[in-house]
Amino acid sequence: MDDHLDAAIRALAWNSATPGSVLLRLLKLDHRDVRRTITWRSGMPPEVVDAILADPDPRIRMDFADSATADAAQRARLIDDPSPKVLLALAFGPTPYRLPVEPLPDWAYERLLKHPDERISCGTVESHLVPTRLLAGLADHPHRVLRAAACRAWEELPHATRESLLRDDDLKVRQAAALRVYREDADRTAWLVESLGGFWPGPEVLRTGLLSRELAERMVAEPNPAAVAANPSLPPDLVRQLAVHPDPRVRLAVSARPELTEAERAAVDYTVEPEARLDPLDWVWDAREDVEVLRRCATSAHIWLRRSAAVCPALPPDMVELLARDEDFAVRLLLGEFHPEPPPELLLDLYLHGTHRAVAMLIAKPRFPSEGMAARFLDSPDHRHLALRDPALTPEDLDRLSREGPRGLGARDPRLPQARIRELLADPETVGAVAGNPALPVEDMHRLLDAAGVPA
Repeated sequence: MDDHLDAAIRALAWNSATPGSVLLRLLKLDHRDVRRTITWRSGMPPEVVDAILADPDPRIRMDFADSATADAAQRARLIDDPSPKVLLALAFGPTPYRLPVEPLPDWAYERLLKHPDERISCGTVESHLVPTRLLAGLADHPHRVLRAAACRAWEELPHATRESLLRDDDLKVRQAAALRVYREDADRTAWLVESLGGFWPGPEVLRTGLLSRELAERMVAEPNPAAVAANPSLPPDLVRQLAVHPDPRVRLAVSARPELTEAERAAVDYTVEPEARLDPLDWVWDAREDVEVLRRCATSAHIWLRRSAAVCPALPPDMVELLARDEDFAVRLLLGEFHPEPPPELLLDLYLHGTHRAVAMLIAKPRFPSEGMAARFLDSPDHRHLALRDPALTPEDLDRLSREGPRGLGARDPRLPQARIRELLADPETVGAVAGNPALPVEDMHRLLDAAGVPA
């Protein structure tokens, strides 16, 4: 199969209009990428799902188990699969980047949690998709991994069960239980710091746990007290001591503490580099529904506070408009990425002028502008593709875009006339693009398969 035909076959696999008859033929093809792509489609016809579940190659069944877009009830049909690898993939579940995933039905997780193979039962509790209500019943399970997982259902556990987990014979279980109470328990915080030995989540414990005076002084004396510098229970005199620490990371952590006034923040010698990667501040995220806190952060001179406010969905409209004009690129980018209603012109400006890889994803946002794009970008040498977003793009201009390049531009637009689709289909340079057009006639899809030697 030549490269042009291979591109066309790949495009058919993800074309949203490809019917079941074509997908079934594609599944017969010895093409790993094509077969995997089909398993990741949403709304697959029942006969295609049946074919995937019955496929002798466990890899395709594993791909289907790991599909973030396939129907969860259909994925759950793999529960009796003979391959442990397939069941492990089903147990872990899909983890797409920043996309929600539908959990399996409760009965499927219950079966996986009771599976005799410990790899599968323990793998299941590693998934964040498992409802905590199903984990609560594992508190007295013989296996320590499952008992530790029960701690994630802490609020649903009886007091006696919690106390039992805190005194469990296994260190990992005791740590998992202590991580549920350490923010209000100085003794548990100190024990976790010692038992974790600097490993994760040790830094988080230092940053958020309730500190005794003795532990606070000891941690402040460490060579790198950046984690404890952000701890809300750190005594004021130790905060003042760290505000002049020689390590700039420590001074930065102090400068972003919630109790400081703007004048006190300005008095700390801190720097935020434009390219610095800063996670949202814990105290801002914890108050993400508090409009007054968000206003205080959005209007702060401190970039870290403004970046933290930008990721909070409850940020009020006037503060959205304010941060959309922020001098810090990361503030504007975070606002565009995370706010449910970012200004359309902000999304466009970030897309056109940003260099971060995340800006390319902004075009998929519902509020990314569409109307008027043809007039603005039809003749743009670098952004003509944006004209295709315009619902008012004329057939004549669409035809022109498909001819003037870059090659294949507009080939996937379903508004393209059938005559032009057929012209592009006959051109080896554009057949790979036009094969992804939802308006491509089914008979042409089958002809492409015939040319690739796929059995009917």
